Amino acid sequence: MSGFLPALGPVVRKELRAYFLSPIALIFVATFLLAGLFSFFWVEGFFARGVADIRPLFTWLPVLLIFLVPALGMRLWSEEERTGTLELLRTLPLPARTLVAGKFLAGLTLVATALALTLPVPITVELLGDLDWGPVVGGYVGVLCVAGAYLAITLCISASTPTQIVALVWGSVACGALYAVGSETVASLFGNTGGEILRALGAGSRFDSILRGVVDLRDLLYYLSLVGFFLVLDTVLIRARAWSASTEGAPRRRGAVVFTVLVGSNLVAANVLFADVRGLRVDLTADREYSVSDVTRAELAQASEPVLIRGYFSAKTHPLLAPLVPRIRDLIEEYGALGGDDVRAEFVDPTSDPELEKEADQAYGIKSVPFSFTDRHEASVVNSYFDVLIRCGDRYETLSFDDLIEVEAHGMDVNVRLRNLEYDLTRAVRKVTTGFASLESVFARMPAEATLTAYIGGALPEGFEGVGAAFDGVGEELAARSRGRMKVERVDPTAPGAKVTEQQLEERWGLRPLAASMFAQETFHYHLLLQVGDYIERIVVGDPASEAELREAVVAALKRTGPGTLKTVGMVVGQEEAPPQTMPGMPPQRPGGLTFRTLERRLQQTYEVETVDLAGGAVPGDVDVLLVLDPRDLGDAERYAFDQFLMRGGSAIVASGSHSLDLSAMGGGLAVKAIDSGLGDLLQGYGARVGDGVVLDLQSGSFPIPVTRDLGGFRVQEIQLQRYPAFADIRADGMDADNPAVAGLPSLLLHWASTVDPVDGESDRASVLFSASDDSWIETTYSAQPDAAHGELGWAVPEERRSHPLAVTLLGPFDSGIADGSAPVLPDAPRASRLSKSPERSRLVVIGSSNFVADPVLQIGRQGGDVALTNLELVQNLVDWALEDVELLRIRTRGRHARVLEPTEADERRALEFGNYAFALVAVFGIGFATLGRRRRAVPVALDARKEVER
Repeated sequence: MSGFLPALGPVVRKELRAYFLSPIALIFVATFLLAGLFSFFWVEGFFARGVADIRPLFTWLPVLLIFLVPALGMRLWSEEERTGTLELLRTLPLPARTLVAGKFLAGLTLVATALALTLPVPITVELLGDLDWGPVVGGYVGVLCVAGAYLAITLCISASTPTQIVALVWGSVACGALYAVGSETVASLFGNTGGEILRALGAGSRFDSILRGVVDLRDLLYYLSLVGFFLVLDTVLIRARAWSASTEGAPRRRGAVVFTVLVGSNLVAANVLFADVRGLRVDLTADREYSVSDVTRAELAQASEPVLIRGYFSAKTHPLLAPLVPRIRDLIEEYGALGGDDVRAEFVDPTSDPELEKEADQAYGIKSVPFSFTDRHEASVVNSYFDVLIRCGDRYETLSFDDLIEVEAHGMDVNVRLRNLEYDLTRAVRKVTTGFASLESVFARMPAEATLTAYIGGALPEGFEGVGAAFDGVGEELAARSRGRMKVERVDPTAPGAKVTEQQLEERWGLRPLAASMFAQETFHYHLLLQVGDYIERIVVGDPASEAELREAVVAALKRTGPGTLKTVGMVVGQEEAPPQTMPGMPPQRPGGLTFRTLERRLQQTYEVETVDLAGGAVPGDVDVLLVLDPRDLGDAERYAFDQFLMRGGSAIVASGSHSLDLSAMGGGLAVKAIDSGLGDLLQGYGARVGDGVVLDLQSGSFPIPVTRDLGGFRVQEIQLQRYPAFADIRADGMDADNPAVAGLPSLLLHWASTVDPVDGESDRASVLFSASDDSWIETTYSAQPDAAHGELGWAVPEERRSHPLAVTLLGPFDSGIADGSAPVLPDAPRASRLSKSPERSRLVVIGSSNFVADPVLQIGRQGGDVALTNLELVQNLVDWALEDVELLRIRTRGRHARVLEPTEADERRALEFGNYAFALVAVFGIGFATLGRRRRAVPVALDARKEVER
């Protein structure tokens, strides 16, 4: 071994000279670059995809190398035998292993040289977008691994035949078989278990794992095993040429065979041994999107009740879904390992167990789904399970294939991938564990001991006589179940020597006495305060409250004090007045307005969601975050309810612009109309001013617009996808990088948005969440239809343009926007004094678009691109931010979205594309001229005849 490395260098240099003094290196590099660039820019349509990644460059390389590497390695031994130099090499004082390793490293060096010449491609992508370099590094490592395996196989075949063409053909067949055995076309024919075995054997399927940006020890061991075995076999084949076929040489031959079999067996055993080792890997992606996060680990660790995670997957499923099954199973098993005894992970096939299939259907509503697909032989339909169950106690969540996967179509190609498996699983685990959380676990998770105080006293009106006793009963029960974690007390602030007086009540918490009736002079107190550490919440209950209502309100407040409890989102959706009745006898028409069912379904995956009507003058006590969407003409009662919700410590997200989609006019074309939310003065008092116009932006989304063209006197109307400036396209540079709600989003699409400016003097509490680009302006008189008189864009573009804020976040405390004595008289609302100031924990988000997550607008957005779907994730993120619960947000946003390219003109795109071709052309010509110059400078070695005679 001491002479192995010094002797290796000359062999490598000799082989590289042979490559570069012949056309082989030039042809290899030229073919490699041309095929790679053509597949990247043309076949995969890089600019049409609009995604900042270079995976399409690497996707084709394992197939391309099936032909290129055998062409590179076919001559390595065959040429030596044809020219007679093999005998000369065997006479040199070099072991066979040195010759084999030198030839292998020389061929791999040439592949690495060709790969290095593709570096302008990722540099180009980085110039156009935020490229994640992790998968780039993984792609280069993976290509070298595949090329090494192919080259080692080709070396063996070349050592077995003196004919280069035979070595080329059989080398390509062997490499192609190694790639095809793990391909989905073959693996899908053998079900889940058989398919997984074949994918583990295939070079292409292993390469796909590294291409994601995850360098796994199991994949590296696989490729190293292939390379090691075939290099050992190649060494034995070279040595065997010197062995005689006599009886004396039989022990050597048998020893070589036994040695080769032992090496192969040990390498196979090593791969089997490490097959279940999942921790030894490096996640190179920027967001570590393929590694279980600390958030998930913490969520599983704090599960106080047993959790079952069971995967229902059929052995035979759709070919596009089959490759995803192993990844789902691996993650489910990892959850089970991380959760210990509290988390049980199972992976079952319901079709093999009728009782299990019956339970899945009747208990959880999990049914098989018919998947239709067409292969080379026939059109087939397979009924398959592709579901995950998460259960804790009597609460459960199911994830079907619609929840787990997302489909991307590029022309005739369909790409199916997992949506965000860790987020989906962790979110479901949290929902079932927090929803099932017992009251004892709520007390155990509170950050500090609690004090529940009822201030009851004064001239209690009729019906309130029993509120004290009701409180005592509920308080005694909760105190007993808290195991010393909660203290309960009742105080009469009107009694002489009271612990807290009426004046102190008002000064400390703004709690004023209540009027016994509208005209009576008597007053009384009925207030409940919950204090946990520094957290103080006023609990609003019914008028008067029964024990059940009182208990429900107190428990809801207790759950808000700490983590690990299921939160409630209240949705307020604006409605138009019902149209007038058109004909006698016809039933009255329902009020119109936008719907937000898609958003509601998204939120229900993580939270309890309930519809809230503010007309009653109060927000239910169990609501944690209030989501006000497309508000219209809110009256005194609605404004009072919204204001007092903030004052009691709630958080709100308001989507309110000056214009909204006019559904009544959609039959005659796209139309929007001006609206008045009724919240303008309140929001301005809190620190955010919503403008009157519509923000237009040259950096905008697209929309299919009817366009009329004149064809020789005939006017033809057709639908064209055009830029629509009223759909402001907000990129990462227009977002607040310090706010986690938008930090992970690549872009947003705001429809018919208005400006939202922080009020002067509120800079310490207000932050701009995101803004339009520097090429935006405001249209005060807006029409949704483009005007052809203003050119292709359809709107006149002013010379003065600048960025305009479209959303603002505000932190408490807030001053009430309801003046003293102006609270509305609401007979059905709980009787309570007006709160004048909110606590610091209150949060408010104001977004200047009423439409951006409405169902019809999301549908419009999909016609111009899927970027509008990130709007739904923005609202989910904002709910987490408003709850100060950003753990799940971190999982949801990491690696979730494709990194999109920055908008560029066609000329710039062509220049970048042909620039890459030009670099490749210059590189090829450079290699050609260098090779030609070296060949011309080569001088035969002169032999000294006298020294030869002496020898």
